[in-house]
Amino acid sequence: MSQQFPFLSDHSHLHEARYRKIDALRAEGRNAYPASFDATHLAATILGAEEEYIDKPERVVCVMGRVGPIRAFGKSAFFHVTDRSGKIQIFVNAKAIDAEGFRTYKEFLDTGDIVGVTGVVFRTKSGETSIEARSLALLCKNARPLPEKWHGLTDKEARYRQRYVDLIVNPDVLETFRTRSRLVASMRRWLDEQEFLEVETPMMQPLYGGASARPFVTHHNTLDMDLFLRIAPELYLKRLVVGGMHRVYEINRNFRNEGISTQHNPEFTMLELYAAGWNAATMMDFVEELLIEPLRLATGRTTIVLDGREVDIARRPWPRVTILEALERHCGIKVDWKMSLSDVKAAAGGHHVPDEVHGPIDAIIHLFETHVEHHLVEPTFITEFPKAVSPLAKSKDDDPEVADRFELYVNRMEVANGFSELNDPAEQFARFAEQVERRRQGDLEAVGTIDEDYVRALEFGMPPTAGLGVGIDRYTMLATASPSIRDVILFPLMRPESSAAEATPEDQGAGKDES
Repeated sequence: MSQQFPFLSDHSHLHEARYRKIDALRAEGRNAYPASFDATHLAATILGAEEEYIDKPERVVCVMGRVGPIRAFGKSAFFHVTDRSGKIQIFVNAKAIDAEGFRTYKEFLDTGDIVGVTGVVFRTKSGETSIEARSLALLCKNARPLPEKWHGLTDKEARYRQRYVDLIVNPDVLETFRTRSRLVASMRRWLDEQEFLEVETPMMQPLYGGASARPFVTHHNTLDMDLFLRIAPELYLKRLVVGGMHRVYEINRNFRNEGISTQHNPEFTMLELYAAGWNAATMMDFVEELLIEPLRLATGRTTIVLDGREVDIARRPWPRVTILEALERHCGIKVDWKMSLSDVKAAAGGHHVPDEVHGPIDAIIHLFETHVEHHLVEPTFITEFPKAVSPLAKSKDDDPEVADRFELYVNRMEVANGFSELNDPAEQFARFAEQVERRRQGDLEAVGTIDEDYVRALEFGMPPTAGLGVGIDRYTMLATASPSIRDVILFPLMRPESSAAEATPEDQGAGKDES
């Protein structure tokens, strides 16, 4: 057995056989892992201009990629190699390839190896454009067999843990993440065109805020101080609005120490932006364009799949419904924010309100989340949330107890959240004090400390401003018809492999930057 055989816990005789081939290569003075290779062509380049290459022996091409299943026929073989652009078939024939290349194929090549192939392009009898190999170089010996061709990597947990294998064997998964990358790039480009300035704000914060969520806590040794991984960048971005950055945005990670579900991962990617001079109504108009234009730029379409049917989200405007109207429309429940808890329960009728729900506002929010959200399939703005659950939002001019706020729902999940920003420092201080009291009474998602520096910033004056948070992961779910947030996060958080079970899925509420 190879002295370099690493003895991983799941190794078997199959892995040992691969390592023996690596030893054999080294015994001949050959490198199983050379440092570089100069490929001159991509598979897609050749396939996209076939007539420029086919049956033209002077047009030598050189590609690099991973070897697919090998179909051997004595002194010849076919296999595909996959590079970053796609895959192309390789034909190895003892009469055409050099002796070293044929021996490499015959004695050392396995499915999953990475190779460099130099040759000429031709079309097979079945009509497939292929490369007839003149030479073949082994660039990276695969020491671990890939999953079987027909069974693939189908176990969800294994796919999330071993995303590298998932990307190799499931082309659709790779395309999902390419789409995600294009969406984010298109969103940045479009926001830049709208004169928004991209910035970065702290991930580690001495005080956390900007949403209702439990934080992760860490410690800085040199300063001997606890810090929080941010739950939102909101308070820092609005400081920048005070400073004169009147259109500002950030696309980055947030961290929330709470449940895992098909819509929630403890770390997730958010777009958060602020625009001076706007209010919630202006921002709703903007959100429609924000979600349509990057989708068009990245994919060439404006349709998404909802309930098995294609829906063109470019059809505007999207409906705008108050939370109380939505309850009456979908459940027949007629309530208002001034009712007592007993009156809300009576109005709910057969729609149960649990005993652990305290207060009429919490009861109404519970009824909405439980009985209305699953009806919101096509893009719908839900508006007019109570001030009590919107501590950073400005109140409506005609109703001081209702926040000038909206949430955008698509495919039964919240995708965006925005509001007119509270810029009165005295009222903001009072709202913070209410949060501290809620924390003292046991609400672990309420912020337990007043951010005096943020209030100080507001005292210098923040112009009328609207803010927005968009969950990039959920937006990608919509664009790629992915059923779970784990399908659009390359490395979702998982329990250790030794654990018997995954975390229990929980739906957790969040603030502006829910993802």
